[in-house]
Amino acid sequence: MKTLKGELIILRALEPEDLNFLYQIENNESFWEVSHTQTPFSKYILKQYLENAHLDIYESKQLRLLIEEKSTKKQVGMIDLFDFNPQHKRAGIGILIHPDYEKNGFSSEALSLLISYSFSHLQLHQLYANITSDNSKSLSLFKKYKFEEVGVKKEWILSEGKFKDEVLFQLRKE
Repeated sequence: MKTLKGELIILRALEPEDLNFLYQIENNESFWEVSHTQTPFSKYILKQYLENAHLDIYESKQLRLLIEEKSTKKQVGMIDLFDFNPQHKRAGIGILIHPDYEKNGFSSEALSLLISYSFSHLQLHQLYANITSDNSKSLSLFKKYKFEEVGVKKEWILSEGKFKDEVLFQLRKE
């Protein structure tokens, strides 16, 4: 599918061989704040997740894609559509790049590809993102793609004993 292929990366479905990468990402405590995770995942649980990853977005209400570097075929991150609502034609979007692969343009290209896919193939009207106010990289990325700040949820996320504001961004199809 050329819609999910860029110059630097390919967005693809999760495969059984992604288990170790998924295990590494899901059990990295530095990501737990954005994934709203509080406990580690076993390989057994993640293997079951991968076995059900084939479910259609209309059935599971989410789509998780692996971000793969095109030239090396290395797994560099993941991008998700979640809270998929076909009735109201909207979904949330989240992105995570492994720290070893940051600052290579992967997140920017992944977001661009998923926006295009969401509006053209899924016929969505809008996408939204929830970003903590101290996450300057993500704030800049979503603003770059014309996501509009539509609200701030005050003291929404408790992280390391302190509350953080969460900014709600929205992108509507033109």
